[in-house]
Amino acid sequence: MTLSDRYAALHATSPSTRIRDAAVILGTTEAALVALGGATPLRPDWGAIFEALPEVGPIMALTRNDHAVHERRGSFVDVTTGPGHILVLGPDIDLRLFPRAWAHGYALGGERPSIQIFDRDGEAVHKIFADPASTDMAAWTALVAAFATDQPAPPPEAAVPRPAPVAEGLVDANALRADWLALRDTHDFFALLRKHKASRRQALSLAGTDLAARLETGAARAALTAASTAGTPIMIFVGNRHAIQIHTGPVQRLMPSPGGWFNVLDPAFNLHLRESGVAEAWRVVKPTTDGPVTSIELMDSDGGIIAQMFGARKPGKPELADWRGIADAVADAHALRAAA
Repeated sequence: MTLSDRYAALHATSPSTRIRDAAVILGTTEAALVALGGATPLRPDWGAIFEALPEVGPIMALTRNDHAVHERRGSFVDVTTGPGHILVLGPDIDLRLFPRAWAHGYALGGERPSIQIFDRDGEAVHKIFADPASTDMAAWTALVAAFATDQPAPPPEAAVPRPAPVAEGLVDANALRADWLALRDTHDFFALLRKHKASRRQALSLAGTDLAARLETGAARAALTAASTAGTPIMIFVGNRHAIQIHTGPVQRLMPSPGGWFNVLDPAFNLHLRESGVAEAWRVVKPTTDGPVTSIELMDSDGGIIAQMFGARKPGKPELADWRGIADAVADAHALRAAA
C-alpha cells in the first residue's frame, strides 16, 4: 500500500486527525504528506520569499514545537536577511529564523491558503496562512507563482529520529554562577552555556535559586492567568530548532481545552500549550545593563525549551515592575520545594 493510500485510509477513519499527528501515526514526515496533496513546491530561496511577504498584507504566522503552538496575526514589516538568519521585527509579526537546515517549501490552496516550510528531516519549521478577507490575494498568488518550481527536492518519506540529547558533563558551578552574575545582555546567556559546556537544564540547576528557581509545572498557567487579570503586557517566545516566534502585548481570553491544552484565544494572538508536555518550569533571572530580566521558562523531558515568558520590554528599558511582581508571586506559590 502506498503512502497516499495509507493516508487516505487514515483520513477516512479519523478525518479530524491533524497532519502532524497523522505523520507520526504513519511513520512518515509531515512534508511528505503535504507533498501528496497537490501543493505547489517552492524554490528554497528563503530570504527572497520573506522579503516579498510584506506585499501580501495581513496574514497569520505560526511556529510550533511538540508542546506549544504560537499563532500571530499581522503583516510582515522590517524584514532583513543575512548569512544564516532572517529577522522580522514588526510590531505584530516578530520572528527569528535560521534557514540553514530548511529544505522544502510548499504553497497550499483551499479555504486556508498557506505557505509551509520544512527542514531537511521533513519537520515543519514555520507556516504562513492567508486570510482571504484581509490578505491581498492577488499579491499572494503572484508570490506563489514567482517562487514555484517544477523541480522540487523530494521530502523524506520515512520519519527521521531526532538526535538524542547531548550527554551532560561536569560543570564548575561556582564559575558558571560568577559568569551568570556578570551578564550584561540576555542574549549573552547562550555564550555562557557554550563557554561552560553546560546544557540549559544544567545551568538552571546549578546557578542558585536566586537566579533559577525550579517551579511546579502549573506555574505557566498561573503566570498567564495573573498577567491576564492584571492586564500586564508580556512577551511569549515559542520556537523549534529553526524558528522562534514572539508575541508582545496583553493576553486576555484564556481557556483550557480537551486533550490537556491551555490556550490564549485573543483576536491577534493564539497560544496552545500542551501542559502535559511541560516537564520542568523555572523562574529565571538574568542581569543586564538595564537591570534584572525575569522569565518563566518551560522545558520538555529532554531539556528543550517549550516556551518562555517575559515582561514586555525594549532594549534600553528596565523590566516592568508589574511583571517582576507576577513572576515572583508565581515562584513563591509554585516553588518545587521537594526538588532534588
